[in-house]
Amino acid sequence: MARRETVNKRRARRVRHRLRASAGGWPRLSVYRSNKHIYAQVIDDVRGVTLASASTLDRDVRVAGGSGGSVATATKVGEVIASRAKLAGVERVVFDRGGYLFHGRVKALADAARAAGLSF
Repeated sequence: MARRETVNKRRARRVRHRLRASAGGWPRLSVYRSNKHIYAQVIDDVRGVTLASASTLDRDVRVAGGSGGSVATATKVGEVIASRAKLAGVERVVFDRGGYLFHGRVKALADAARAAGLSF
């Protein structure tokens, strides 16, 4: 494994460990960011089940237009994941940034999810 990849995985593991210690039994809103797309999942770690998911590959988000790697589409993904989580009966989550800095697309997704009604 390349050094950069090792460091990123270690950072993500450290963030996730801190979340589990303070989660309080709430599902985890996990974010994965690539150069072209952004993905979000609401995961129940106790049961090991994904409750809701959204990404820039979804038809709902693609109709909005724009590049999959832009802040605007990350905002749309945040709104979609919040609405799908609410349909699944989830109101409160813990935000797992996955080792990414809370900046740019990750922050836009989180802010949009908060504005759409998820609390974290």
